[in-house]
Amino acid sequence: MNILQIHQGILEYVRKRGFEAKFRKQCLIFAQNPFHPGLDTKLLEPSKMRIWSFRIDRKYRAIFIFRGKDTIEIIDVNNHYQ
Repeated sequence: MNILQIHQGILEYVRKRGFEAKFRKQCLIFAQNPFHPGLDTKLLEPSKMRIWSFRIDRKYRAIFIFRGKDTIEIIDVNNHYQ
């Protein structure tokens, strides 16, 4: 799976909160197997919007959309429990 270049604002959010290493690790796992059990990849509601997420850690998730069969764009990283 190919992950498009991540927006600078998202990278800054990740750096400021101190989970850059976790984020990179989860992106590597995602690139190898998007539905790895440790990622808990989910289609978000409403499902017709086709927006997905995968787990970075217990607190944060990456929100993404498919840009092609084997390409995604991470459009947000957020606190899952806000």
